[in-house]
Amino acid sequence: METGLFSYPTPFTPPTTEEDELSSLRLARSRRVGATTFHRLLKDHGSAAAALAALPAIARSAGSSDYLPCPIAQAQAELAAGRRAGAQLLLPGGPGYPADLLAFADAPPILWAMGKVDLLARPRVAVVGARNASSLGQRMAQKLAEEMGRAGFAVVSGLARGIDAAAHRAALPTGTIAVMAGGIDVIYPTENTELARRIAAEGLRLAELPPGTEPQARHFPQRNRIIAALSRATLVVEAAAGSGSLLTARMALDYGREVMAVPGHPMDARASGCNMLIRDGATLIRGAEDVLEAMGMAPMPRAERTAAPTQTPAPPPKPALAGLRAKLLSLLGPAPTPEETVIRDLGIDAATLSRELVGLEIEGEVTRHPGGFLSRG
Repeated sequence: METGLFSYPTPFTPPTTEEDELSSLRLARSRRVGATTFHRLLKDHGSAAAALAALPAIARSAGSSDYLPCPIAQAQAELAAGRRAGAQLLLPGGPGYPADLLAFADAPPILWAMGKVDLLARPRVAVVGARNASSLGQRMAQKLAEEMGRAGFAVVSGLARGIDAAAHRAALPTGTIAVMAGGIDVIYPTENTELARRIAAEGLRLAELPPGTEPQARHFPQRNRIIAALSRATLVVEAAAGSGSLLTARMALDYGREVMAVPGHPMDARASGCNMLIRDGATLIRGAEDVLEAMGMAPMPRAERTAAPTQTPAPPPKPALAGLRAKLLSLLGPAPTPEETVIRDLGIDAATLSRELVGLEIEGEVTRHPGGFLSRG
């Protein structure tokens, strides 16, 4: 991924009016105009309006005689939909758009933002990982997000279940940024609807695609590149080989960003990606101190490291008994986990856990270990 191409020269006209916004939207949404082409056209023509006017002639020279840019009505409809959702438009070179993104050829031409845009002026780190995260993995994500937040960083993630959601919740008091795969008003997965609402109120949601867009498989790599580019470092907590989190880490490396990973048990598939990253040169991290040291920053004062979060997360709701078994198994891996941790994360009492464990032990799904530890069978 080529860098340094799109620091816009004078005479570049920053977008400041609604007409500029409509021109930028039309250019970005025009057929066969991807992110790299968008920035190249702006660099060559000085403004979105001038690039839009030149687009049909450029298409004709490439052999397309019937090319038409995105209709103005479509751009007007998108602008209206974004405003109805309570979002604002961030454009390259305009107010609020992160200037450091413009170092990258594929920086998003459009960012819809909902929440505290000033978080984009803060230093940022990404915390990403498995959707089917273990209890220990989620607790590690929470720890990293809390500590990095207290160190002054905004925590970036993708609003997925598992590690992403744990990181967002933990960083709400200090600042978190959720980069969404669909439209700014389309919450995926739906179980994170309340979390997304809180992020819009207390943090920041970002989306590149038009409001109303349902996320599809091809949208997630696009989302991941924004997470990687926004973040000075990408911290990976539990990631299987070939997962989207590893794709984010590879993108971060391509962008010249730091990649760090939490090690895991060699027999836990959810840790295989992290272990591979460390084997291949990623920095092994155990907490914020390791992250700050790898970035050449001073460690946090001891009082800040031990301070409690400014808000105490609400206890998790009690799951329905019918789904308790699946939830319990999802929290366990080959590495032994304390029973008290499972009880706390499930929001149940010890007697309920004990009754459920009897059947799981008989079926060989769960193994008890001395000292009150559990693992998958």
